[in-house]
Amino acid sequence: MGRSALGTTNPKNRRKVLWEGLFVGAPGRFIEQPTSNPMDLFSNLDSTTPDEDRTIDRSRPLADRMRPRTFDELVGQEHLIGPGKPLRVQIESDRLSSMIFWGPPGVGKTTLARIIARMTHSTFVTYSAVLAGIKEIKEVMSKAEQARQYGSRTILFIDEIHRFNKAQQDAFLPHVEKGNIILIGATTENPSFEVIAALLSRCRVYVLHPLTLDEIIKLIRRAFADPERGLGRERIETNEKVFERIALFANGDARMAYNAIEAALAGVRPDAQGIKWITETEMEAVLQKKALLYDKAGEEHYNIISALHKSVRNSDPDAALYWLARMLESGEDPLYVARRLVRMATEDIGLADPRALTLTMDAMRAVEFIGMPEGNLALAEAAVYLSLAPKSNAVYEAYSSAHRDANETLAEPVPLHLRNAPTRLMKDLGYGDGYKYAHNYDDRITDMDCLPENLKDREYYRPTDQGLEKSLKEKLNWARQHGRKK
Repeated sequence: MGRSALGTTNPKNRRKVLWEGLFVGAPGRFIEQPTSNPMDLFSNLDSTTPDEDRTIDRSRPLADRMRPRTFDELVGQEHLIGPGKPLRVQIESDRLSSMIFWGPPGVGKTTLARIIARMTHSTFVTYSAVLAGIKEIKEVMSKAEQARQYGSRTILFIDEIHRFNKAQQDAFLPHVEKGNIILIGATTENPSFEVIAALLSRCRVYVLHPLTLDEIIKLIRRAFADPERGLGRERIETNEKVFERIALFANGDARMAYNAIEAALAGVRPDAQGIKWITETEMEAVLQKKALLYDKAGEEHYNIISALHKSVRNSDPDAALYWLARMLESGEDPLYVARRLVRMATEDIGLADPRALTLTMDAMRAVEFIGMPEGNLALAEAAVYLSLAPKSNAVYEAYSSAHRDANETLAEPVPLHLRNAPTRLMKDLGYGDGYKYAHNYDDRITDMDCLPENLKDREYYRPTDQGLEKSLKEKLNWARQHGRKK
């Protein structure tokens, strides 16, 4: 009676059968389909077949059909995948380590992962953080560990890895550490904030940049010319100005550019000759407004408010107005912006121009009173005023020094002569003894020490020569010198 392949005593035959049972599809391929083989470890995973291995489905979105399949088709990210660059060498030599792709939407994170899948001799499993839970993660890790025992390497691609919580991310650690999986994560959020430190330390972070205007236009031309995956078979007439307008609208996001093209085509009727004309007028009707990259809870929020603050500090009203407009037009809470302008008035201007604080508070009240978009001019007025006001961080530095002393030095009791004595007992204990009432002295100043003994003669406020602080500096120097002579 013949023996089954799994029962064979030949180790080579046994390994071959186990390999075929574990992985459907050749190395360097996505898992294509489930199998009834009980050894199929990945039969229940979401998977995709490479574009070049299937008939092009014209019903798929243009962005999906036009997704680059090789390095030669990939546009942008030359700093990572240009000839001789470390990441490209790593991929071409099939010597991968765990990595995270960080960049804005539509710049090629998933595309790069798919190219890796086609070029490496590994089982490539795609996994979406949106649909995953801790149970599914452990199941995938267990199957990858079993696969490794049979000599197979598993690359696990996780889209939107920032959506995993700490417990979910922790589940990957031992398997990345043991080498059961090579983890490739994609995220639009700063990994420093969204990926746990232990996992981040085991991954190389590659930053993908927004595509340039010329790169987006190159992709648009390719889409219109490609007869297989693009629009080359359709009768469409357009011009370079339309391409430029789409690229400007896309703001570095290739997917957004493709979607805009499809939206324009959907809204245009063919003429008598069957030609669809896409003019600037039609394109403007579709686009209406450029999509600004902005996340009110993410890193771009902090990047742009930082740019606004530093433009004001550098006395650049033009830059301040631009970054202010970027925030407001992206839907930022105007009261958040107003509060930050108040902070700028106190941190960077201070007593060099005390009116700055008053004006920013007035701007905040104006926004509350009239709302938006009318309130944007009040914020713009405040931003310009702060930019052109004399700058001084003397009060900021003074408080920082006082704050440091309050936290790091001995908290001595308030000197008796500075204490109130509302009761007989407190008077008997010496509260208020030695207090000198300034109005009873010439020049309304005394030589009385108002700091604790351990901080005697400490000077926190050091005014600058900017704006009103120049005269305040003169008054302060007089007060310090005159008081010590008493």
